[in-house]
Amino acid sequence: MSWMNAVPVLIGLILSPLLFGIINRVKAWFAGRNGSPLLQTYFDVFKLVRKGMVYGTTTSLIFQLGPALVLTSVLLALLMVPFGTMAAPLSFKGDFILLAYLLGVSRFFTVLSALDTGSSFEGMGASREVQFAALGEPTFMLGALLMAIYTGEMSLSGMVREIHFEAVGGQSAAVALLVAAWMMLLLTENSRIPVDDPNTHLELTMIHEVMVLDTGGPLLGMVTYASGIKLWIFSALIANLLVPNLHAGAVTQGAVFVAAVLLIAVVVGVVESIMGRVRMRQIPKVLVGATALVATGLIMTLAG
Repeated sequence: MSWMNAVPVLIGLILSPLLFGIINRVKAWFAGRNGSPLLQTYFDVFKLVRKGMVYGTTTSLIFQLGPALVLTSVLLALLMVPFGTMAAPLSFKGDFILLAYLLGVSRFFTVLSALDTGSSFEGMGASREVQFAALGEPTFMLGALLMAIYTGEMSLSGMVREIHFEAVGGQSAAVALLVAAWMMLLLTENSRIPVDDPNTHLELTMIHEVMVLDTGGPLLGMVTYASGIKLWIFSALIANLLVPNLHAGAVTQGAVFVAAVLLIAVVVGVVESIMGRVRMRQIPKVLVGATALVATGLIMTLAG
């Protein structure tokens, strides 16, 4: 991996916590408040890594290693996400399958760590997480299949490279459906409204937050940072669909890509400001609807 390939990864590592700050500031603006500082997540992570760690008497090595394995999984996943037209450091045919597996591995260790606490409360959140993940994964895989058929490429970097204004013109409806579906997937996978509320502490509505209630100190810092990287990954996937190949220099193309990722964070903040959390039993319908959108786009691509 050359230094040029490392630049996008470094940008993702540096800017990923900023997405939470943008979302919170947008929500504060809608509520008429000043809100927390834009860099609050950075402060939180730095504060957490300096604290000590306390483990429950029922936890084992699984709980202690879980956050580190979660962070490692999303870091590896970040290496396969293209940075606009710049190829990902790890790019090969079928890389989107490994990307899905790595995101699944991060979820697996999050759930396993929650179950290791022996708390029925965290077990409840873990069961919800697994249920919704099972309904959301088809949306991602069908979307990747749509892009593979649409572009004739089998790697994420190749798919992104073939997306430009001329190509989108004939199949813009299918791409629009994919963007909408992956936006729903972003909100689900990152525990955002309307699927989950990261600020709630009500038993009947908690999903992700309840799984990390017993996590603190550096372990919570790793979980928080991993959540930011995961949000960056999904935002980058959508940004790659929205930002066409401008046939410009790497700096210009990269700047437009970063702006698109940050704009997606603004959109998430707007969604969370104008919508409420849906009822738990309605969430599967939302995820099935997202899959239906991708399936419709896939049919349109095959028919075209």
